[in-house]
Amino acid sequence: MFKKLSTLLKKVMHEASDGSAGEVASMHLAMASLLCEVSGADHQSDEREDNAKLQLLSKLFDINDEQAKTLLCEATAKSKASTSLYEFTTKLRALMPNERYDLIEAMWTVAYADGVIEPMEEAVIRQVSDLIYLDHLEFIRAKLAAAPQA
Repeated sequence: MFKKLSTLLKKVMHEASDGSAGEVASMHLAMASLLCEVSGADHQSDEREDNAKLQLLSKLFDINDEQAKTLLCEATAKSKASTSLYEFTTKLRALMPNERYDLIEAMWTVAYADGVIEPMEEAVIRQVSDLIYLDHLEFIRAKLAAAPQA
C-alpha cells in the first residue's frame, strides 16, 4: 500500500510541478486533513492514531518526521475548522481509481490504529469513499486490507 501511495504522490507532485507547487501542497493538506477527520471522528485523541498519521504522512509524501509533524498540525487545524469533507475531497477526485483505493486504505489504517473501529470513523471513511467516487466493493476491500492480521 505504501509503495503505491508513494508512487501516486510522486506522480502528482511531478504533474503539479508543471503547474504549481501550491497544487501539491493543497493535495498533501487535503489527504492529511482526511486522515485527521478519521482520527477525530470519535472525538477522542489517541496517541496510536496520531503515530499512525505521522508514519503514513512520512511514507506517503516521502518527508521527514519534522515536516510530517508540521503538515499534521496544519491538517489538524484545517480539519477542526472545516464544515464538511467536501472541501478536501473535491481536490482528490482527479485521482485514478487505484489511487482513490489507496487513500481509503490509508484512512482505514488510521481508524484501526487504536484497535477499535468506531461507527463515526467508519461513517467518515464511507462518506469520503462516496465523495471521491470509489466503488463500494473497493471500499470493503480496502477495509479488509488495512485490518490487523490476527
